[in-house]
Amino acid sequence: MGSTELMQKLRAFRAERDWQQFHTPENLAKSISIEAAELLECFQWSTDSADADHDAVRCELADVLTYCLYMADALGLDPDTIVEEKLQVTAEKYPVEKAKGRSTKYDRL
Repeated sequence: MGSTELMQKLRAFRAERDWQQFHTPENLAKSISIEAAELLECFQWSTDSADADHDAVRCELADVLTYCLYMADALGLDPDTIVEEKLQVTAEKYPVEKAKGRSTKYDRL
């Protein structure tokens, strides 16, 4: 997910523009939220995701992922590790035998 090569490119891009000064965890969290809202906007007023502008979705999703990677980097977290850890926690909350095919919250399974 957060390959070393990709993070090096992101850090270089940011360094060339002297933007690291703006990349505090708080600002990055705000940016993630803003970009996620822009991603959601791609689906606004549609009842079918096929109606969405796929180029816009790709761009907005890339923005969300980029800010998430910057956030993990700012906090010294490895994206692969934290996703794998969260996947394990979620697997325990939603065992296959109870959750398969259901969208029910874990405390109501």
